[in-house]
Amino acid sequence: MGTPPGYRPSAWVHLLHQLPRADFQLRPVPSGFAPQEREYQQALLLVVALAGLGLGLSLILIAAYLIRVCCCQPPGPPGTKSPPPGGGCVTWSCIAALLIGCAGIGIGFYGNSETSDGVSQLSSALLHANHTLSAIDHLVLETVERLGEAVRTELTTLEEVLTQRTELVAATRGARRQAEAVTQQLQGLAFWQGVPLSPLQVAEDVSFVEEYRWLAYVLLLLLQLLVCLFTLLGLAKQSKWLVIMMTVMSLVVLVLSWGSLGLEAATAVGLSDFCSSPDTYVLNLTQEETGLGSDILNYYFLCNQAVSNPFQQRLTLSQRALANIHSQLQGLEREAVPHFPSAQKPLLSLEETLNVTEGNFHQLVALLHCRGLHKDYGAALRGLCEDVLEGLLFLLLFSLLLRGQARAWGWLGRGSSSLTAWPTLEGT
Repeated sequence: MGTPPGYRPSAWVHLLHQLPRADFQLRPVPSGFAPQEREYQQALLLVVALAGLGLGLSLILIAAYLIRVCCCQPPGPPGTKSPPPGGGCVTWSCIAALLIGCAGIGIGFYGNSETSDGVSQLSSALLHANHTLSAIDHLVLETVERLGEAVRTELTTLEEVLTQRTELVAATRGARRQAEAVTQQLQGLAFWQGVPLSPLQVAEDVSFVEEYRWLAYVLLLLLQLLVCLFTLLGLAKQSKWLVIMMTVMSLVVLVLSWGSLGLEAATAVGLSDFCSSPDTYVLNLTQEETGLGSDILNYYFLCNQAVSNPFQQRLTLSQRALANIHSQLQGLEREAVPHFPSAQKPLLSLEETLNVTEGNFHQLVALLHCRGLHKDYGAALRGLCEDVLEGLLFLLLFSLLLRGQARAWGWLGRGSSSLTAWPTLEGT
């Protein structure tokens, strides 16, 4: 199949597409994009389940470690204070965790921005395609109405004026038949008229979902930033309760990061399968949703020399009919006007209508060519398969760094005695 202009599957697409997939019974699943297949759905859900399993193991290990620290530490002699063990290690561990968090926040903001840019490019391509399809329908409707009005008024008036000359009446009726033929051919060019699928509605739905996705990640990033800042403040002021509270908040961030990690990984895997060979799935889905013929869809989605223009015959017949009308009107102007001056006004009106019709026809020829819609298809794929996928990978890295930071907070538990030795504020 043809490749849209400017789009080539990236190395990340090939790498993720080659990863093995399995269903809930751990049986291999083909990597072809098939979201309607149960086995493929299970393969993506298994990726999310692995993240959930990782979250469960992390919480179990953290709980076991806290139980050991709180319940199994031997008490010291009464009235004595042991030196804070590993105080410097605790401090450097917290600093390392903060640095990891800051790096993760920067990467997360970049990934969120890249994903949003890709979705915006996808929405823009859909809106431009909708504009092209709407322009085709509008031009066809306007031209058909204008020709119909000319047939009902000017040509009828011209026949009444020329009733004394049968050969001129025959020429007028020939122009009428040609105009009706053009109208019939043009009506078949509005191929998107009455189609239930609207690119405008799809673009609005995509933008609506993206707004909430972007906002959710911004809130997660801001939460992580606040945790880092308040933890740094707690270490600077040696406030035990502030550090403990931020440690608890970091556990909340840990849960959120594992959840986002599963969703991002499953989305990236599914997106790589789609982007490795998008034409087949898009063609089948569009044909199912619109009911259009495969010849029209192949022409616009593939747009190569192997696929002919399905509207070429209609365009050729319309062009010939318009040329015939033009020649007939010129003949009537030469023969009828000298003998029937009242025929000049409807003839001038018909010529004006014919000029407008020819202008609309040339615009239709340009709009119906596959270049425009195929370019929009390529732009949508680049936004989805390049920017969105790259943004998802950066968000994956952000989630991994958050998990690494949450592990670093574990060193705080080892320094619990040193935190106890820190001076506390009144009321803490």
